[in-house]
Amino acid sequence: MAGATPCGENTALKARVAALAEVLKTEAHTLGDHGLDDQEFYNSGLFRGAIEQIRGEFVASMTPKREYVSHVLNHMVDEGFIQDWLSAGAANRHDYSVTLNDGRTAAIELKGCLDGNNTNIFTRPPHADEFIIWSVCTNPSADPAKNVWSGIHTRLSAEMIDRDQRIDGLVVWDYVCGTVGRPCPKLVAAPDRLIELGPYRLPPPCVYMFPSSVPAPRNNAAPHPQRIGNVGILDAMHRCFGGRDEEVHSVFFEARYDGADLQRKTRIERNGALMRESGFTSIKRD
Repeated sequence: MAGATPCGENTALKARVAALAEVLKTEAHTLGDHGLDDQEFYNSGLFRGAIEQIRGEFVASMTPKREYVSHVLNHMVDEGFIQDWLSAGAANRHDYSVTLNDGRTAAIELKGCLDGNNTNIFTRPPHADEFIIWSVCTNPSADPAKNVWSGIHTRLSAEMIDRDQRIDGLVVWDYVCGTVGRPCPKLVAAPDRLIELGPYRLPPPCVYMFPSSVPAPRNNAAPHPQRIGNVGILDAMHRCFGGRDEEVHSVFFEARYDGADLQRKTRIERNGALMRESGFTSIKRD
């Protein structure tokens, strides 16, 4: 069985990262002008503090991600695939509002690698005709297949079913895609599919179509995924950036009760082929 994404973990890069981390742990005291010997340096907390500060800066900074999204959406406006877009602002539980060419409104919630608890935090805006999640994972050593599966099955499906929150689809696509850090299989056979967009060189996006209704054990246990043409924002991205219909993923959810236990099952297909499937697992809530 294939994975939840066309690409996989870059094991060579991960090994190089691990090797560099070991060098830093043993040689960090030789860097900078801190005036400490090696024992004082490692006992002082200076090294750990510096690492935590750098990590926090990487995690907290949304500026590069927002610049990337702005480039993508502006290009879609320029090419006539959407009418307009705006940032929703900090007061809202979504990040962007897009006016589609038919006048409908699509809301976009920006997420990271989908493997953390932040993935669970979203609310479909009442005014939105469409609502999608956009995963921008800028960690080249992450495992896309593992994280996307975790995001879809473990996190998003549980929130959708338990909180009755409909998500129309997911796009997994960022500026690490197609680089040495995360090679894209779509470009291996067709390098000419690479898209030049300002400072970015991008492969076509990975699109995941969700059902048009929320699974409910008693009256809507296993709704079918939507077709891409029925979700305007995903269709616009797909067409604007050279996606192929056979590359679109269909995500099937099924809900049931096992006694009082609410459970769900997830299946991902691409072009009719099974990519990954779970058994029924319980939706746990504190």
